[in-house]
Amino acid sequence: MNLEPWQLVLAIVGAVLVGVSKTGIAGLGMLFVVMFANVIPAKQSSGFVLPLLIFGDVVAVWSYRAHAKWAHVFRLMPWTAAGVVLGYFAMGRIDDRQARVLIGVIILVMVTVQLWRRWRAKPGELAEHGAWFAPTIGVLAGFTTLIANAAGPLMAIYLLAMRLPKMEYVGTGAVFFLLLNCFKVPFMVNLGLITTDSFGFNLMLAPAVFLGAMMGRKLLPKINQKLFENLALGLSAVAGIRLLF
Repeated sequence: MNLEPWQLVLAIVGAVLVGVSKTGIAGLGMLFVVMFANVIPAKQSSGFVLPLLIFGDVVAVWSYRAHAKWAHVFRLMPWTAAGVVLGYFAMGRIDDRQARVLIGVIILVMVTVQLWRRWRAKPGELAEHGAWFAPTIGVLAGFTTLIANAAGPLMAIYLLAMRLPKMEYVGTGAVFFLLLNCFKVPFMVNLGLITTDSFGFNLMLAPAVFLGAMMGRKLLPKINQKLFENLALGLSAVAGIRLLF
């Protein structure tokens, strides 16, 4: 890939953020999505970023696998897989702008739902979630991750709604995204969004991802639980607004 110096710097910073988001603050995910969309065309960037995400997922699972709550993974994965298939068929029928607006609206609606549930719940009480909640989040997450690697905010909303402690939040998300991102690979290859050239550049950026992952591991234990939740939800909202404009 022939990149200008500023694009190369942006790609390296984006790769570091991939790692930090996987082992530290998950809400940073949309920042690197935007960065890579400024380096290469938006649709191509969704495939280009995928191997970098998997590199980060491997470190995150290795670091936090003991904290994963598998029941949430099993509850979401079938619905998420269905969403990936829907996204695969939609990819050739919508343009970049339509995809961004659609995903932004979905994220902002789900953030609003979560804030409303927080407001309604009494102190110390878990907000109830109907049978629709996991299937809805799962399908939307699968669809948005295939279109623009934008499932992070939706997963954040789900895990926050489940009131998972910080370490369980990260461990469950790590396992979920490793499985999901590996599942997406054949679809991205078939769409021509992962190529030998793009993967070669991914390998060049791999050290930056691993550096970011190590930084995230150092950062996570120092973050207060309430601050962690607010950061995850706040960055999700910012991501949704950014996609709209």
